Amino acid sequence: MVVHGDNLAVLKNLPDESFQLIYIDPPFNTGKVQRRQSIKTVRTEGGSRVGYKGHTYETIKGDVYGYNDSFEDYWEFLEPRLIQAWRLLKPSGTLYLHLDYREVHYAKVVLDALFGRECFLNELIWAYDYGAKSKKKWPAKHDNILVYVKDPENYYFNSEAVDREPYMAPGLVTEEKALAGKLPTDVWWHTIVSPSGKEKTGYATQKPLGILRRILQASSAEGDWVLDFFGGSGTTGYAAAQLDRKFLLIDQNPEAVKVMRKRLRGIDGLDVDFKKSRAKAPTTPRVEGAAKAS
Repeated sequence: MVVHGDNLAVLKNLPDESFQLIYIDPPFNTGKVQRRQSIKTVRTEGGSRVGYKGHTYETIKGDVYGYNDSFEDYWEFLEPRLIQAWRLLKPSGTLYLHLDYREVHYAKVVLDALFGRECFLNELIWAYDYGAKSKKKWPAKHDNILVYVKDPENYYFNSEAVDREPYMAPGLVTEEKALAGKLPTDVWWHTIVSPSGKEKTGYATQKPLGILRRILQASSAEGDWVLDFFGGSGTTGYAAAQLDRKFLLIDQNPEAVKVMRKRLRGIDGLDVDFKKSRAKAPTTPRVEGAAKAS
């Protein structure tokens, strides 16, 4: 299911302990308007560009997708949604919070207070090497993903189900191990979504399918419910459909819903229900101290 509406209002109407896995990729609070336009090159007669063997091509620009990634009080916005995430997780469930260096240290303090420090499982580093690089400082080429479990004594994690990756030095292990590949560590080297690849949707903050597959494989099983309440381009839902998980995506941006509708309805045999929520979320008081939500 995909719900178009205010995610906090929708979350408040969902029953306790409904989801095995929650992944969210909220706005990073960069202070900028994030925009991306889809571009497609097609071969046409009389096109403005000349390519191989004299064939001519035209570049067709698609819709521009974007959002305002700036909040005066970012944590007043995000914290009540994290409280709902804790409530909605099953006892064996896991939260993956995807941020960058600007906010991740604040996030860990908030999640330690909400879940408990003993529920912190990992900080994943997704490293990539693409785009402009600063010459005035070390170029920032990674995102941070904080991983918290609901119950540190009873959480689901299946390392055997995770797609393996090649050894960086295969000559140092046996041939059998080299062929099988290794379990990823907490540093994930994975390319971004290619601007010219088949996976791209044109949505400004689209995340690679490989990242979401890895998360879902490790922390959920077939038939489990997965929640992403910053649905964006729908990558969580796409990965869930590939891996036989059920999913609920929420987003209030009509451009995101448009992208998800096109992307998810392109999966053969997948029946997706699209709904519009008109509920508005009330203001939620800020949580004080280090007590867990209850």
